Amino acid sequence: MTKFIHITDPHLVAPGEILHGLDPYARLAACIDDILEHHRDAACCVITGDLAHRGESAAYAALRTQLARLPMPCFPLVGNHDIRALLAAQCPGGPSDGHGFVQGRFDLADASFLLLDTLDEGRNGGLYCEQRLAWLAAELDRLGERPVYLFMHHPPFDIGIPCLDRIGLANPEPFARLVAGRRNLRHLFFGHVHRPVCGSWRGIPFSTMRGLNHQVPFDLHTMSPVPKSHEPPAYAVVFLAADQVTVHFHDYLDKSTLPAPRDASK
Repeated sequence: MTKFIHITDPHLVAPGEILHGLDPYARLAACIDDILEHHRDAACCVITGDLAHRGESAAYAALRTQLARLPMPCFPLVGNHDIRALLAAQCPGGPSDGHGFVQGRFDLADASFLLLDTLDEGRNGGLYCEQRLAWLAAELDRLGERPVYLFMHHPPFDIGIPCLDRIGLANPEPFARLVAGRRNLRHLFFGHVHRPVCGSWRGIPFSTMRGLNHQVPFDLHTMSPVPKSHEPPAYAVVFLAADQVTVHFHDYLDKSTLPAPRDASK
């Protein structure tokens, strides 16, 4: 069984700066601390976008400092708050499809991770253009029946929370047509929504979780602006096997424990 780490939406600003009443850099550092303590054996780590809150060089430099502590490969993807050129300048060597997009493939054991770029710079909603679709189609065709796991920032479907659905992927149907019927797509991991959500879409299981800084409350009515909450941050520990995908959401700042019961079986 293979283990990897999924992180999303750190929304970094300059170290020491507060965002929405919280310290994004301290929360990322605590996340890395927890991974180092408990999951050094993970095969890799994927961060599904919104690395920086305002796309600032200082934020990407801070990201580089923390990711350098990890002993496994780490793949930072872009979200709607990011700027590709500044990320590349501060964190070189990330995923690249050769056409300016932060896309790539990572082969892990008998499976492949396809890392996608849904950024439409200057907009909160996402975009997956024809050039990016062509890259994905070529990769999927090349991989044949090999198990594939997809990673992206914007979900390609509505999740039922209006303030988030209005800033989702702007053109989901071409993406949906491309992945339709591909039985080797094992799971879709995404970010953007700052909530624990899982299910299946057109036969593909999916999951996402809360981000590392602020969250979006479970609000089924508000359209705009996107409300914020201080629900606890989380990252995911994922186990892959030939016949199973198991996703654990870990509230890594929650250190509460209950006294051991007298009857250890309870």
